[in-house]
Amino acid sequence: MRPQVSVVIPVYNEEAVLPALFARLYPALDLLRRSYEVIFINDGSSDRSAALLREQFEKQPDATRVILFNGNFGQHLAIMAGFEASRGERVVTLDADLQNPPEEIGKLLAEMDAGHDYVGTVRSERQDTAFRRNASRLMNAVRERITRIHMTDQGCMLRAYSRPIVDTINACREINTFIPALAYTFAEHPTEIEVAHEERAAGESKYSLYSLVRLNFDLITGFSVMPLQLFSVSGIVISLVSIVFVAFLAVRRLFVGPEAEGVFTLFGVAFFLIGITLFGIGLLGEYIGRIYEQVRERPRYVIQAILERKARE
Repeated sequence: MRPQVSVVIPVYNEEAVLPALFARLYPALDLLRRSYEVIFINDGSSDRSAALLREQFEKQPDATRVILFNGNFGQHLAIMAGFEASRGERVVTLDADLQNPPEEIGKLLAEMDAGHDYVGTVRSERQDTAFRRNASRLMNAVRERITRIHMTDQGCMLRAYSRPIVDTINACREINTFIPALAYTFAEHPTEIEVAHEERAAGESKYSLYSLVRLNFDLITGFSVMPLQLFSVSGIVISLVSIVFVAFLAVRRLFVGPEAEGVFTLFGVAFFLIGITLFGIGLLGEYIGRIYEQVRERPRYVIQAILERKARE
């Protein structure tokens, strides 16, 4: 029998917080009075996370399923594996670090009961450093301007998806993607709500600044070609300005004669144009690199084992 709710939780080196997650998650789901399954995806953890997940499966095999990757493939591919394995009419994603309380899941399901097919969330009173909050706000603004995808808080993974949206996402075969943005493009009646946010219960964040930058590169290049178009327009503008500048220098040489002044200005202009060129090559490389990864058609992830109780016929 299909459960009403599937909760998908990627796990990477979270042994310090998993016991607290188990202690809060299952009682919170029981209070909802809906049938549910919890799908944990161990994303190649090097600590005891896999062992703790196995123990939890043995304690509650009817409500727990565990997917064990044989390596680290990243949060979004872990969620994709959870989506493909999920059976629920609605799917909720949740981080394992307890910064988004599992007690908030009921709010998302209530919005879906009201007719929304995709429920995003915004962290109220966000418990992160000022630098991280400001950097996230800046990246959100840039992303929305480029992709036209409205997500107030793209870093919050506590989200709810209807079964049709999950099935559509599963049909996509992209290597690099950002699941909340992908769902937004497929949703007919999306909405956002505020949810509580807590300090990390234990352990450390697995997202470094580099990882966040890479994630935003994936998001922008995966949902828009505007950066390439902006670079093309910039190239045209710079070319026109260069033609005017060369004409000015030619006329000046005729009337003033050869001169040595302005050499360093020319060097500065040259370095500026070289910098823009290198940036453009790098930007083009980002798109080509994604094409290269896609055409190789390698498996997006490799599953080592799945712990689940077989459904009754």
